[in-house]
Order: sequence, then C-alpha cells, then structure tokens
Amino acid sequence: MADNTATKSSETPLVRLAPFNVPFIRRRQTAAVALWLVSLPTTLFFFFITCTIVFFLPWIIAYLLFVLFDIAPENGGRRFEFARRAKFWKWYSEYFPIKLIKQADLDPSKNYVFGYHPHGVISVGAWTNFATEANNFSKVFPGITCRLLTLTSNFNIPLYRDYLMAQGCASVSRQSCENILKKGPGHSIIIVVGGAGESLNARPGVYDLVLKRRLGFIKLAVRNGACLCPVFSFGENDIWDQADNPKGSKIWKVQKTIQKLSGWTMPLFHGRGVFNYDYGVLPHRRPITTIVGRPIEVKKIENPTEEQLREVQEKYIKELYNIWDEYKDIYATNRVRELTLVE
Repeated sequence: MADNTATKSSETPLVRLAPFNVPFIRRRQTAAVALWLVSLPTTLFFFFITCTIVFFLPWIIAYLLFVLFDIAPENGGRRFEFARRAKFWKWYSEYFPIKLIKQADLDPSKNYVFGYHPHGVISVGAWTNFATEANNFSKVFPGITCRLLTLTSNFNIPLYRDYLMAQGCASVSRQSCENILKKGPGHSIIIVVGGAGESLNARPGVYDLVLKRRLGFIKLAVRNGACLCPVFSFGENDIWDQADNPKGSKIWKVQKTIQKLSGWTMPLFHGRGVFNYDYGVLPHRRPITTIVGRPIEVKKIENPTEEQLREVQEKYIKELYNIWDEYKDIYATNRVRELTLVE
C-alpha cells in the first residue's frame, strides 16, 4: 500500500495503519530506511556505552587521539567499496524508489564540481546516488570518483565520522575540495549548494532554491579548472512534510539562530511511521529522480573577479533551468509553482 495519498476523505481513519500482510520485501525496505535514519544516534549510543566499560578505556583514548590528528576528512576520507556496494543500499533506494539519469557522458580525464539541488530535509537523493552504489554511479559514469561533501563538524563525531568516510564522504572545507580535485583525473566532488538555509524551504511541490548568492562552489571550479555540473533531484522535497515557518515567524527566527550558531538547522519535519502511514519521522514512499545535467566547461583562472564568477554562474543557472524545463512535466507534476531562486 502506497502512502502518497494527497488528500483524505471524511471517511478515512485518523491514522492509517499498515496491514499485517505487507510483503516482506517492503518491510525490508522500510527497515533499511529506518536504520539509516537512526545511524547518528546509534553510533553515539554505542560509543558512550563503550566508554562505561573500563576494559575499553585505553582503546577509546587512543581512538580519540587518532580522531584529533586525523586529516583524512580533508583529503577525501577513507572510502570502502564494500560499504558503498552493500545490498542494504539497494533496499534503501527501492523504498522510495530513487533513480539516477544522466543527460550526457562525462569525460573521465577531467574533474567535476557537481552542484546538487534542492537540499531537501536531509538530501536523500544525494546520499543514495553519490555516497552509495545503489544506482550504480560508477557504471553510469565510469572513471569518475565522486565524493559527497558535508559539514566539517560531522567528522568530529566519534564512529559516525568513520561511517561517513566509509561511504565516500569528506569535508566541505575549501582545503578539502582542492585536495580532492588535485588528486588526478576523474576525482570530483558534489556539494549540496543550498545548505541548511534551503532545507527550511523543503515542502512537497515546492522548489525554492538558495543559489543567487552562492559563488563559493563556482569559484572553486574556476580556480581549479574543473567542469561544473548541475544535478537536480525531482521529488527530494516531497518525501517529508514540514511545519509552517514563514519568514519572520518565531519558529523561523529560532531555526535561523541555530543555523548561525552551529552551521546547521532543524526543519520541523514529519512523515510516516513504521506501522502507520500518517505520523512519524520516516520519509513517505514517494519517488525521487536525480538528473545529472550537461557539464559546463570552465576556464582555469587563479584569481577570478566577481564579474567572471557571475558570468559562469549565469551559465550554470541556465543549465539548471534546462533540466527543470525538460523534466518538470514528467517528475514534478505536483508542483505548486515553478522553480524559483529565492536567494
């Protein structure tokens, strides 16, 4: 039974419970998503429980010292193919489902800076397609080694940091980006451009992007002579609902304060539960289609002017809108309005 019903009739029960005869394969998909969703608290719980066992204290101290001096997050991380190719991620992807489509082949002799849009609540499409092999990224783009970049602070969290790096994630700091792009042909990065601020706009049928003032990833590509490649995920904003937080409201002010202090913020989202279709934090079973657009050739300039960056940004935005215009009537039929650059 799908849980993407748009409206409920007056006869529909307040809570739609999942039937007992749900096929095992769907239960397995739900379990995969639920386990992924609790990966952060689970790793933290395991770490703190271990800290209470005296036998492990020397190992914990050694590990924390290692974390303190570990530079792997700034150098592409420590990716393990067995982790990225685990069958678990296939089940995870099939839950929604998620698919990956390319508009053009990518030359493996070049480097790429992928810009991912929209952020959504947790960037599920970016994780599935670029941090795992659930949709066979390495076969779709042979010779391209792409790393999904996330906040540097995530690599300060014991055990969770190692889990992220095993999946091929690395720090989004400028030094990290340049270190990866200088590793050689094919080494590329994907940045969720809108960041935490854009996550507050994530609602079904709405595609409001924070992009106009985002020049950092453009400058990164220009300084390193890497091709820019827009990536757009239709359905990314559809899998969770979010409480209303109009600009200037108390909720919005609290969320923005958290963002300024920590670099991240918390959308007040809700979805479905494990055994019901109406209440919980699990995402709804709604499809996500990730389109990797055509690459934009960038001339290498060591110290580009803002005018030069704006010129490249204009080309990037045009290519992003080309993706939207080509696929919106197929994958965004529920849209409330057209793609909008709000900032």
